[in-house]
Formats: sequence, structure tokens, C-alpha cells
Amino acid sequence: MATAYRAQPQPRAHRLPPALRAPFEGRTWREFAYLLLSLPLSVVFFSLALALTAAGAGLVVTFLGIPVLAGALAMCRGFGAVERARARALLRLDVADPAPVRAQRAGLMGWIGALLKSGVSWRHLLYALVHMPWAVFAFCVSLTFWAYGWSLLTYPLWQWVFPVYAGVDGLQLYGDGTHNFYLDSPFELAVTSGIGLLFVLVTPWFIRGFATVDRLLVAGLLGPSRLEGRVVELESDRGVVVDTAAADLRRIERDLHDGAQARLVALAMDLGLAKEKLSEDPQAAARMVDEAHGEVKTALQELRDLARGIHPAVLTDRGLDAALSSVASRCTVPVLVEVDLPARPVPAIEGIAYFTVSELLQNVSKHSGARTASVDVWRTEDRLLIQVRDDGRGGADSSEGGGLAGLAERLDAVDGLLVVDSPAGGPTVVTAELPWRT
Repeated sequence: MATAYRAQPQPRAHRLPPALRAPFEGRTWREFAYLLLSLPLSVVFFSLALALTAAGAGLVVTFLGIPVLAGALAMCRGFGAVERARARALLRLDVADPAPVRAQRAGLMGWIGALLKSGVSWRHLLYALVHMPWAVFAFCVSLTFWAYGWSLLTYPLWQWVFPVYAGVDGLQLYGDGTHNFYLDSPFELAVTSGIGLLFVLVTPWFIRGFATVDRLLVAGLLGPSRLEGRVVELESDRGVVVDTAAADLRRIERDLHDGAQARLVALAMDLGLAKEKLSEDPQAAARMVDEAHGEVKTALQELRDLARGIHPAVLTDRGLDAALSSVASRCTVPVLVEVDLPARPVPAIEGIAYFTVSELLQNVSKHSGARTASVDVWRTEDRLLIQVRDDGRGGADSSEGGGLAGLAERLDAVDGLLVVDSPAGGPTVVTAELPWRT
């Protein structure tokens, strides 16, 4: 449909299996650094948060406890900003910043009240308190496994330190004053190194598991709440709906001004001239009236087309099956339409489905170079699915700025989805998903 096509980068092939690559991958070392930094930072965050929260709770019987508690929450929000930045840098986890505190009243008391009522602030405090014991556990386990693994793996390289500087044969495994057992024979060195290799191979997966828990804590406690995210999404969707409605009104105004209105003005002038010539030259007046009659038919057709573009009568009277068949009949390529719906959705969803198919078929006519196309509409659980397929040249692009991007925004405004599958050379399959509402 559109002509732009972007090749997808192919993943790089690795010769080593993941188990052998993991100890040397940058992800492992970044996550290990995150776990190591978590201990000192979490101790500081925990101590300050607990101290200020306890002080505020203890002083709440006086007025001083309220601002102290609000200060503790504000401090915890600052800790959350540090943790989100650390997660972005080391865990590659991009968590959006929560909305700033909005006071309903101006002044210090309004800000304090907004902080105390903010669920986001209390979640930041919970993170500061909960993360410290987890950070201690993850730090100790990951560092222990990492240190034992690499020290045992490289033991044959530094075993000479014991006889040279400690006066013993090697690393002492057992000793009770009578019997001593040192790791010093070639076999014992090989076994020790093998155990170290096992630790080295296992440690990255422990680290990744611990980092996954940290990702869940950061995303769950330090990001925007679901309600807040939904509000932002609805505000964005409302803006899209308003912009779309304004664009539609401008289009209707332009079509009326440039089409039917201009034709009716010309018709009125022609009829005025015919009226003046009626007594002088009846034949000329008759010709002018005949031409005006043709203009009336053309204006009526333009008004019908315009009304069909706003909301076709066939959609209201007979539903999607008949309306889409009417759209398909005006397409420049043969289109097979199959609609399998148990009932009619609400008019708003039905109208969006109609205009989605209409726009996609216009793209097929103008850009695809296809020989045939098909439209399938069906219901799956609580979703209305639309699939438009053509055998054209492919390369349709739903990137920002294109017609498909605008269509995707319209669908998103009603919790819909648009998926474009259009490799170069075709075929192109565009699937639209809408909520089913009756």
C-alpha cells in the first residue's frame, strides 16, 4: 500500500551456547554491578527512610510529625529517581517517572497534603524499606558465588602462593592438629578448577534471577500507577479523537465549499440568467434550464457522496456486511468480502470498522498495484477483528507521519490495535482489532 519499506536487522549468530557465553556477557557484568551497588545504597535509603518515618510517626501527635513525614516521602521519591536511573543504566529497564505531586491548594500545606495523599509516594517509601533486606541477600549470594567460582577456577595459577609465603603445600581443606589435607596434587588442582568452572557457569543465572526480582520491584513500586497510566492514555486518546473530529469537520467544510456549495451558487446564477432570458429568448432559457438540471443532479450526487463519507445510510440500515460490500464494489481491484458476526456492534465501533476498511481499500486502489484483495471480519471473544489482504507489491509502512499511522491512532483511541505485515514483494496483510461492544 505505501511505498516505504524498512529491512529488519537480523540477529547476530553466536558460536558459543548461552551457558558458556553468560559469564563474559556485558549483561551479566552490568547486573552484577547493579547488585553490588544495591547494598550500600539500600542501606542508606533504608536508614534515612526508617529514621524519618519513625520520627514523623512518633511526632504525629504534635503538628511537627506531619511535615517530617511529608519530608520522608519526598526524600523517598528522590531515592526512586536514583533507582530508576540506575535501572536504566545497568538493567536496561526504562521505567517512566511518576507524575509530580500536584497540590490542590497553593502553599506549603497544600504540598504536604498532596504528598501524604499520594499513593506513589507511599510506594516509594515501601520500596526503600523492602529493598534493603533483599539487597543484602542478593549481594551476599551473588558475590559469594562469583568470588568462589573465579578463585577456584584460577586456583592452579595462584596455588604457588601457599608454599612460598605461607609455608604450606596449598589451600587447606581440612585440619585438626593431627591430620591436614591440602589441595596440592595435580588431580586435586584439576578437581578444584572444575568445581570453580561449575560455579562460574552457574553464577550468571543466579545474578540474572536476582536482577529480575529487582526489575519487578523497580517497575512495580517506583513507576507510575496503573490508574495514572490509564489516565494519561485516556487524555492522549481524547486529544486524538478531538484532532480527528476537527480534521473531519475541516474536510466536510472544504468539500461543501469547493463542491456542492460552489455548484449550487453557479446553479443559482444560471437560473437567474435563464429567468431574464425567458421572455426575450425562450429557447436559450430552456437550454440554460436544462444545463441547470444537469448541475442539480451533479450537486445531489456530490451531497450523497459527502453524506456517505460522514456516515453511510447503508451502514445504519443494513450493517457492516452490506456497507463493506458497497465499499468493495467501488475499489479498483476485485475484492472478496466475508463478514461473520453473530450480532451488530454498537454504532461507534461499527462506524470505525467501516471507515477502517474503506481507508485500507483506498490504499489498495492507489498504492498496492494488487490484482485481488479480500476483507474478512469476525468476532473472537470480546474483540472485533478485521483483516484486509492484497497481493500487491508490499512495503506498507505504519511509521509516524503516514496514513496508516493516523489510522492506528484512531483505533488506539478506542482501545483498538492495528498490525501491518507487508514484506517487500507482498503480500500485504493489515489486521485491525477493536473492542466488541453491543
